[in-house]
Amino acid sequence: MPNIVIEWNCVYLNAIRNKEKDSPGGIARKGAMVHGAIYDAVNSIVKTHQPYLISIPAADGASIDAAAAQAAYQVLTRVYPEQTDSFDLSLQDSLDRISAADSVQNVESGRVIGTAAAYAMIAHRTNDGAENTDPYTPGTNAGDWRPTGSGNAVTPNWDKVRPFAMQTGNQFRPSRPAGYATKRDLLSSPEYAAQFNEVKRLGSATSSSRTAEETEIAFFWANDLDGTYKPPGQLFRFTQIVAEQRSLSIVETARLFALVGLALGDAGIVAWDAKYSTDLDLWRPETAVHLADMDGNPATDQDAAWEPLSVDRNGKHFSPAFPAYVSGHATFGATHAGILRNFFGTDNVTFKLDTEDPSAVNVKRAFNSFSSAALENGRSRVYLGVNYQWDADASYISGTQLADYVSANYLQAL
Repeated sequence: MPNIVIEWNCVYLNAIRNKEKDSPGGIARKGAMVHGAIYDAVNSIVKTHQPYLISIPAADGASIDAAAAQAAYQVLTRVYPEQTDSFDLSLQDSLDRISAADSVQNVESGRVIGTAAAYAMIAHRTNDGAENTDPYTPGTNAGDWRPTGSGNAVTPNWDKVRPFAMQTGNQFRPSRPAGYATKRDLLSSPEYAAQFNEVKRLGSATSSSRTAEETEIAFFWANDLDGTYKPPGQLFRFTQIVAEQRSLSIVETARLFALVGLALGDAGIVAWDAKYSTDLDLWRPETAVHLADMDGNPATDQDAAWEPLSVDRNGKHFSPAFPAYVSGHATFGATHAGILRNFFGTDNVTFKLDTEDPSAVNVKRAFNSFSSAALENGRSRVYLGVNYQWDADASYISGTQLADYVSANYLQAL
């Protein structure tokens, strides 16, 4: 029988693909809700670890598979209500298979537990700040983020979303780039010039310095476009691959995916706190190159025609519609690597990953450690022309701190 946790993670990934214009933080929040509920449902039956939110009394013989499927279904229909018909079919498929191997009573007992776990999660996340639509006004001074043609600021209030595991949204806020206290000092610094010139050279749509492999890396990790599983989804796919490779049980898989989900849910808050909650709100390389005459740095040169490698399905080059510092991709990637490293007790695991970016069709990349994948993920944003390297460096530190915190404080063995 298929692993029910991975089966419903696939349903969640398909929901991401079918949802237009969902934000990275929003996607991660939904994944945390789905897998937190699955975990509490499964753990209510086996009772081997601390619950996340709730431990539900379970009848003897209650079906773990039915509990997990029902929990996932109930959360998904709440967070993606427009896709309920598809979820109905997925649930029926799961229950038909489960019922063929278990009694009606056990299946129904499991479904009761799954429903209770889902309702606890839904109640817990009601009014958590995810619907905050307070307006955001872009800056006009040198270094300030501003729209680049790819839309207005995306989820500028995500830093205010209530965390899943952290005590506060700024618990793992990184230091400022190169330690400069003011934006003026930052922009006029030699460190800024080095960061600027590296991404200008390597991340240009017409770069002659970027290697073929660097271009492949850029698009392999991108997945910024609708119709893909997006960055959080790629990391859940990564989790599937390793879980199957390690032949995890359903109970182990539920715990791993919950840890990943909760941590990624908070990783979005960590990144967006750094992006929006200080006075930095750093402009993207695209803007920096176009307006280099404003930065007061003699080592940076303006190029009004410069475009990043990042490209949409229509061939238009674009930068994501939120500030550069820190990188969301890199924060998610570092957090994910830390959770897997702690869960398996080693970083030295070999695996091969896939991608859904339309500019990297059928590309797979092999890695020998979780950290090497995370570091490549962060570096990819320089090659794509949308981030500076210090965005990734700071993300790796904060993401690792977050992962270690979640691993040490949640879903512990009883």
